[in-house]
Amino acid sequence: MKMSGGVEWALHCCVVLTSAQEPVPAARLARLHDVSPTYLAKQLQALARAGLVQSVQGKSGGYVLTRSPAMITVLEVVDAVEGPGAAFVCTEIRRRGPLAMPAGSCVKPCAIARAMAAAESARRAALGAVTIADLADDVVADYGDGAFSGIGAWLSDPDA
Repeated sequence: MKMSGGVEWALHCCVVLTSAQEPVPAARLARLHDVSPTYLAKQLQALARAGLVQSVQGKSGGYVLTRSPAMITVLEVVDAVEGPGAAFVCTEIRRRGPLAMPAGSCVKPCAIARAMAAAESARRAALGAVTIADLADDVVADYGDGAFSGIGAWLSDPDA
């Protein structure tokens, strides 16, 4: 299954927000990742609609996580950005064409639909098993303890 770049951007923003001591403006997050501020703002709005981040208004406004990173799953972020629908939708192609099967013969999903449903279930289970806190821990494991302190310092430095 192919996911949009918005999923990657939204996940990176959620991980970065774990290191922020104060709300982070969308423009600052866009600059940190060198991505389009307009497109990133749409991803952050999707996260806000899903209740994963909150937009704080005012001079020191920006985005913050609404819950502990351990309580936000990767699946929630993916669903917020891409929508909760399945990647595969069966159209019952076996009931079309010159050799179409009668509706009465199609009482259970075909082998293809069953395989795709199993894959979708596995995908959702795998994404639901990983939290933003898990991703943040992996960043520390990959880049060392200073990774988040450096990000946090950059985010809070208005001249950076």
